[in-house]
Amino acid sequence: MVSNTVRIISTQKIEQAAITPATCIRWVEESFRMKYESQLPAKVSVHPQSEDFFTSMPALLPERFGRFGIKIVSRIDSDIPALKSDILLYDSHNGHLLAVIDGDWITAMRTGAVAALAIKTLKRRGADTYSMMGLGNTARATALCLLADHPGEQVNFRLLRYKDQAEQFIERFSDYANAKFEIIDTIEEFVGGAQVIVSCVTAAFGKIFCPDDSLFQEGVLVVPVHTRGFQNCDLFFDKVYGDDTGHVCNFKYFDRFRQFDEFSHVLLGDNPGRENDRERILSYNIGLGLHDVLFASKLYDLLPADGGDTFTQQRESEKFWV
Repeated sequence: MVSNTVRIISTQKIEQAAITPATCIRWVEESFRMKYESQLPAKVSVHPQSEDFFTSMPALLPERFGRFGIKIVSRIDSDIPALKSDILLYDSHNGHLLAVIDGDWITAMRTGAVAALAIKTLKRRGADTYSMMGLGNTARATALCLLADHPGEQVNFRLLRYKDQAEQFIERFSDYANAKFEIIDTIEEFVGGAQVIVSCVTAAFGKIFCPDDSLFQEGVLVVPVHTRGFQNCDLFFDKVYGDDTGHVCNFKYFDRFRQFDEFSHVLLGDNPGRENDRERILSYNIGLGLHDVLFASKLYDLLPADGGDTFTQQRESEKFWV
C-alpha cells in the first residue's frame, strides 16, 4: 500500500488568501489564452428533477502545469443556496489526488471575472454604464470585477428591480465611492437605455425578456451569463461570441447567427472582436471547466500546505491485488 496526503481547501481558506477581483480577471484571461493547449471534454449533465441538475466539468491543463481537475456543479432549487460546486484536483503526471476544493467561491468569482473581461473586450468605446438583472452572487462578483477594472473611475450600474434585490445590491456596494446606482422598474426602460446588459438570471423557463427587438440600441453588448432570455437577439445581433462552440452549437438559432467565433480567438488576436461602435454583440459565457481547474491549481500553489485540513488516501501499490 502507498499513501498520499490530500488537502481539503474550504471557502474559508480561500477567502483568507484575499485573492483580488483584479487577479481573478488575470486568471480567466490566462485560461482563455491557453484553451487550445488544454484538453476540455464535453460537460455531462444529469437532471434529477425539474430544472435541477448535476454537471461534471473536466479539464486537463497544459503539460507545464501537470494538473487535471474536475468540477461537479449542482443546482437544486429546494436548497439554499441553490447553486453549489466541488472540485477535485489531481497531479496529471502520477494520477494522485491533490485536493478536494470547495468550488463555490471559485465558481462565483471566475464567472464574474469572465463577464467583466468580456465587457472590457467587447463593449463600445465610452461605455461606462452597466445594466444588470438577476442580482445574486454572480452579479455581485461581476460588479466587484468591474469596479476593480476601473480603479478611480466612476462605474454606473442600472439595476432592474426585482423584490428587494436591487436595494440589497446597493447596500452591498455602499462603501465603494466610485459606484453609482439607478433602479429601473420596467424591462423596456432597462433594455432601451442600456449600453451593456449583464443578465445573471438563472431560471427564465423559455421566456424572452424583451421581445421588442427595436429597443436594443446600436452598439449594445449583451452578456447573458446563464444564457437565458435573449434568444431573440441571436437572430439580429451582428456578432455572437462564446467561450466554447460546443456550448452553443445546439442553440435553436445557432445556424442563423450572423457571425460566430470563440472568445479565446479575440484575446489571441485571431478575431478582431468589435470593429465599430454600431455593432450589437452577444457574448455567451457559459463557463469552462478550464477556468475552475486553473483557479484551483493557482490556489493549491498559493495556500500554505501546513495548518489546513487533510486526509490520507491509501492506494494499492501492486499491479495484481485481487
